[in-house]
Amino acid sequence: MPVAVLLDVAAALAGLAAVLGAVYLAAVWYAVGRFARRAPGRPPSRPPVTILKPLHGEDPELYDNLASFCRQAYPTVQVVFGVRDPGDPAAAVARRLIGDLPGADLRLVVAPAVHGTNLKISNLINMMEHARHPVLVVADSDMRVLPDYLDQVVAELARPGVGLATCLYVGRPAGNLWSRLGAQFINHSFLPAVLVGALLRPWPGCFGATVALHRETLRQIGGFARFRDQLADDYRLGAAIVEAGFAVALGRTLVEDVLVEPDAGTLLRHELRWARTIRAIAPLDYAGSAITYPVPFAALAALLSGLATPGVAVFLGILAWRLIVVRRIDKAFALARLPLWLVPVRDVLSLGLLIVSFCGKKVAWRGRRYRLASDGSLISE
Repeated sequence: MPVAVLLDVAAALAGLAAVLGAVYLAAVWYAVGRFARRAPGRPPSRPPVTILKPLHGEDPELYDNLASFCRQAYPTVQVVFGVRDPGDPAAAVARRLIGDLPGADLRLVVAPAVHGTNLKISNLINMMEHARHPVLVVADSDMRVLPDYLDQVVAELARPGVGLATCLYVGRPAGNLWSRLGAQFINHSFLPAVLVGALLRPWPGCFGATVALHRETLRQIGGFARFRDQLADDYRLGAAIVEAGFAVALGRTLVEDVLVEPDAGTLLRHELRWARTIRAIAPLDYAGSAITYPVPFAALAALLSGLATPGVAVFLGILAWRLIVVRRIDKAFALARLPLWLVPVRDVLSLGLLIVSFCGKKVAWRGRRYRLASDGSLISE
């Protein structure tokens, strides 16, 4: 086949992907508006809650992140912090917080026992011995919440048939360009993709920003030990809840992820782990999600067409539509406006990471290297 014909075919396919991506952005516009209009929930009762905070290392602004969970406008809350190493700097932050809030029910658990390759789950298994209350909430250490967070989460958990409540999160960059690029991905790619997916699927997923469930429900699905070797532990936990006949509810409240990526290498390793986690869960869906980045496809189509006027016009139109939808998301969720020039840069980076995620099975997590098995479990390198 002549090269000119191949280029025309490639340009047509790239253009088709760009157009499909533009349709997807219309779905984002609708899904974001629908979610933002949901009224905050209030629970019919307020059962005692234990918040479990597995810790490793001193994340930037860790003290303030943890303090936001300790200052809830909720009657009975226990917060359990967990580390493996007594010398972990996160332990010092937890001890300082415990000293600063003598009236709060806070406990630090230091337990070196390892129960699998997923050290976060191992930490939670160790912490469960000290959790006293019937409702459990697990949240990652880099999250920050408002004082009514528990009320809204418990309200979702109280809905009929719900076995687990989870929350989406938005990224707040607390640093440099790499942090802003990380937040751009969370706010303008990950968040809207989940909201569109929630329109199409019976359950929206499960996210480490918040996992709330009854202790008895956790016992019924086999406890945290069931997920001790899984990379995507939050997703697998949600799937187990659905398999047990319960629903997973997506809360109205958005948790804030205080995001710091000190350099390009850290950002790329972090996001490649995310990408390979998602690929391990749903490889075909993840491959299909390439169309959620229409700007790179429109640019490719324009280049392959020799920068012909129609191709350039399509590219400029799709770029403008993408930027409009980005600002729609910012307004709906009261996000700080990041520079618009970051949008096409971020989309090209995201599409590149998606492609690379299918070219290997190794991930780096908390300073350790692992290989992903076909079932999504972690194998230490």
